[in-house]
Amino acid sequence: MSAALAAAEVERFRGVIAARLGLAFDDSKLAYLAEVLQRRTDANTTLAGRYLDRLEDQGRGDEEFRALASELTVPETYFFRNIDQFRALIDVVLPDCMAARASTGRIALLSAGCASGEEAYSLAILARQHLANCGRDVVIRAVDINPAMLGKARQARYSRWSLRETPADVERQWFHTEGQEFVLDRAIQTAVKFEERNLTQDDPDLWAPGAYDVVFCRNVMMYFAPATARDLVTRLTRSLKPGGYVFLGHAETLRGLSHDYHLRHTHGTFYYQRKDVVEVSRVAAPSQRGMPVSVGETMDIGWTATWIETVRRASERIQALAETPQAASVPRAGSAAVAVRSRPELGFALELLAQERFAEALELLQRVPAEFTNDPDALLMRGVLLTHGGQLAAAERVCRELLAQDDLNAGAHYLLALCREGVGDRLGAIDHDQVASYLDPAFAMPHLHLGLLSRRAEDRETARRELGQALALLGREDASRLLLFGGGFSRDALVALCRAELSASGGRP
Repeated sequence: MSAALAAAEVERFRGVIAARLGLAFDDSKLAYLAEVLQRRTDANTTLAGRYLDRLEDQGRGDEEFRALASELTVPETYFFRNIDQFRALIDVVLPDCMAARASTGRIALLSAGCASGEEAYSLAILARQHLANCGRDVVIRAVDINPAMLGKARQARYSRWSLRETPADVERQWFHTEGQEFVLDRAIQTAVKFEERNLTQDDPDLWAPGAYDVVFCRNVMMYFAPATARDLVTRLTRSLKPGGYVFLGHAETLRGLSHDYHLRHTHGTFYYQRKDVVEVSRVAAPSQRGMPVSVGETMDIGWTATWIETVRRASERIQALAETPQAASVPRAGSAAVAVRSRPELGFALELLAQERFAEALELLQRVPAEFTNDPDALLMRGVLLTHGGQLAAAERVCRELLAQDDLNAGAHYLLALCREGVGDRLGAIDHDQVASYLDPAFAMPHLHLGLLSRRAEDRETARRELGQALALLGREDASRLLLFGGGFSRDALVALCRAELSASGGRP
């Protein structure tokens, strides 16, 4: 077999895996895929071409895909992983679901991509501890494509490593030891129904409308191709009751994938609530309730889009507005007809920003055609200019207008952090910085701002962590984003500031 033919077959194999299992592997994984392909052809005693023909035949490859799922999906998991999310579940989500389902008495949870069962069983333990005396019927469904992992889940026998974050009292109550293994109590085992399912398929039973109150789908979509992830979110949304909740992995967001959720931020973690819920009638105390960061629709900017691309798009669209003449307005009775045109100078707003001529740039933005007044990109630019110009109250109003359209807008949240700090609301500033960092992990400025806030509060540990992250990100930060959000400082100046503050916090610059 020639090297060129082998490369073509590996590429073909990658395409089949993406189409049937939804798993996306970048070029750095091609050697790994080649090893898997070789192992599977050896196991089937066939040539690669014939093996791939079989996989592409929808009616003949199902059993082999089960074997591939075992090879390609071996996730790392453990009981009560990301404990902050479980705390939010206990304090916010389950009480909210109980109030919403008071008439039915039934709460349904789904662990999607459950692997070897630790997540699903963690949910079952929490349900038993917190809902057993509430007269509620709790149904927990757990699904995965990997039959080997499901087999382990059904055995419910785990090593000490799987219990490394399990509270000691929970371990004593719900596990007993047999040799080196920890065996889960039978009452918890029977509370979960495990099923082999492919999340990339539109399974009418799995994704029945309004089937679930809460879905945990953590560290799953990050392995999917963009279109596959978007389709999964569509099915997941359909299966959630209005007001239902979704928990994703810490590296995952719904930004650019769905218009149907509010972002929630409590207990130091992020999660989502499906819209179309009457929130006012069920509002708990502010310290307990997962209040929305803001309300609105998300912009569909694509799974792989970063805030850098959004900034570039904003610049391009603003410049396009400057070049597109506005049609003459329709004359009203008793008034003169006035032809309104956008001015070419609008395209220079960014240049004026770079020169810190904020008032002139704002004046140019006032000349944007009326129908573009509430355009997200125009609002973003206006918010930036107002913030840099020190008009914080006006900037906050504009940012909230933008978030009413796109509550997953990282840049707007960062600007709000600056505005909140300006009026002495340190906790509000921290909250918006954290949201911005979560929505766009590559965005350096909210990390830098969090570091500075922590340094002033003498929280040296947080300051070192955030400033270190900011320093790592600033080196590869896009120039257009630095222009918009850098406060007039150059990259070198921001790096120098970051290093000085990091050193003063006891860190290594």
